[in-house]
Amino acid sequence: MESSRAARSHRSRPSRKRPLLYAALASVAIVGATAAGTVYVKAQAHSGTGVISSAGAPSDSSTAPGSAAASASASGKGEASVEPVTEPTVDHDALLAVAMKTVSVADTAEVSVAVVDPDSGASAGYGDGAFDTASIVKVDILATLLLQAQDEGRHLTAQEKSYATVMIENSDNDAASALWRGIGEADGLDAANERFGLTGTEGAEGALWGLTQTTAADQLTLLQQVFGTDSELSEASRTYLRGLMGQIAADQHWGVSAVADGSAWALKNGWMPRSATGLWVINSIGRVTVDGHDYLVAALSKGNTTKARGISLVEAATKAAVSVFTADGASASASSSASSAASASSASSASSASSAQ
Repeated sequence: MESSRAARSHRSRPSRKRPLLYAALASVAIVGATAAGTVYVKAQAHSGTGVISSAGAPSDSSTAPGSAAASASASGKGEASVEPVTEPTVDHDALLAVAMKTVSVADTAEVSVAVVDPDSGASAGYGDGAFDTASIVKVDILATLLLQAQDEGRHLTAQEKSYATVMIENSDNDAASALWRGIGEADGLDAANERFGLTGTEGAEGALWGLTQTTAADQLTLLQQVFGTDSELSEASRTYLRGLMGQIAADQHWGVSAVADGSAWALKNGWMPRSATGLWVINSIGRVTVDGHDYLVAALSKGNTTKARGISLVEAATKAAVSVFTADGASASASSSASSAASASSASSASSASSAQ
């Protein structure tokens, strides 16, 4: 047991370890400012140090007698805890709706677009309803053929590969018709799509594969089967299909590719005039790389007066969709919010002025 003189000697001698302890505690401060708030780290130790905060020095009340911090300090027990901060929820659909306000859509036309960031899984969609696929269904036809071949434990035949190549790269209709029959037409397509997770796509009757009905959301699901890893298709099948979509004929370099970095894209387009109305179905689906980041995009349209106008529409919709995940989208949302706030303020002032008269 220590003598009383020794005890007094220990109490009066400054501790050499305390500066090191202060330095260690100071290094614990975590700066985590988010739109939802600031992360705080509480650290108490034998030295009696109070709350260390990224928001600045603690107020006097944090160490006042009777406060929680003072009680924790007096207990002589070291503690460290992190108060979780909830990340703000981003409404990507709302951002896309704002971005689409800049897209000009003819009175006779309709458009729907969907985009997903494969890395984060965040997605956005605009428009609804079903659209004729036209030639974008050729991706679905080949995906179905590859799935059936997997189930049978075989590779595609030389003839099937020949058809697949010209069907995707050149959008050859005769090759598509041959493979459509080979997969069992609508029944085969629908069975495969059920496994792929498509819920709003229905194969067309008979030989009219271009009239298959689909949605932008379903086409995004199909693209995830082709470009993702959580897929019914094997890695070899996905690689094969992606390769063909990356070698589209030069005269078909339009659509979702308009937003890509140079040739960093893989796509399939569809175009078809409806005989009853003369109006065009123009669609484009694929993967694009923008500022070094990949996105999957599906843009569908109908009721276009010309093919060229339809192409311009899906390209504008694609740019709007991708902007949701870039600074452009955030700026558009901020501008819209500022405009709304200004309008509300103006309306309020007008109302006040009217009441005063």
